This record gives sequence, structure tokens and C-alpha cells, in this order.
Amino acid sequence: MTQIFFYHNAENRISASAALIRKAFAQKKALLVYAPDAEVAGALDRHLWMYPPTGFVPHVHGNSPLAAETPVLITGSLETLPQNERLINISAEIPPGFSRFTSVIEVVGQQEDERLAGRQRVKFYKDRGYEIKFIDLAEKH
Repeated sequence: MTQIFFYHNAENRISASAALIRKAFAQKKALLVYAPDAEVAGALDRHLWMYPPTGFVPHVHGNSPLAAETPVLITGSLETLPQNERLINISAEIPPGFSRFTSVIEVVGQQEDERLAGRQRVKFYKDRGYEIKFIDLAEKH
């Protein structure tokens, strides 16, 4: 069964997501990032290019010709991508086909709309019998 991790209370969802992506990349783990909102996907893309200045994480959008050879894919559509190990969700919705992944990492910020959407996703997963591990990012500082 898919493992669900909720990283909540993120001061900045993009920065928190990028930190989790860098950690996975350092451990040589490939992953998909579900970001159907083009503005959010673009912000994450820019963040991964610039922070930290010497710590570039190889990534492309899911429809790139380099997708098959790049460890981190940012995508708004999960249907056509073969990777099924790790998924980071930075959208407000349940990722379609999430159960094919070994683990789903949800990143929830401190804004009320993000928290409400996060609570709805928690309820969705719990109602379907998924065990959820919660990680409070405010305690990590």
C-alpha cells in the first residue's frame, strides 16, 4: 500500500518542496512532482535552478525530451509518465493515480486555504485506509 507523508506547516511550500527534492536527489532517488498549476510549477522550477546557488538539482518538465534521463520531473499530468516510486504533491488536489506510487509526499503550507485543502486530502486518504505520517516543518527550525 502507498505510504503517505504529510509535511505540514511549511513557511513556504515551494522552498519546502525544493528542500525535499534536494534530499531525495542527494539519496539518488528519482521522483515526480505533481504541480498542475503552471505558476506553481514555474516557481518550483526557478527555485531549483537558483537555490542554493551551487546546488542545482537536475529537473525538467514531464513533457521534455530529456524526461527519461532526468531524475526529477515536474508535471501537471501523471498518466503518461512511467515512474512510480515517489510523488511529491504541491497541488491542492489528490493526484490522479496516486496509489501506483510507493510513496506520496504532500507539502502543506501555513496559509488557511492550503491548510484546508490539506485537511481534505488527509480525510480522503484516511477514509480509504491509508496510514499517514505527519511531519511538522515548523519543528524542523
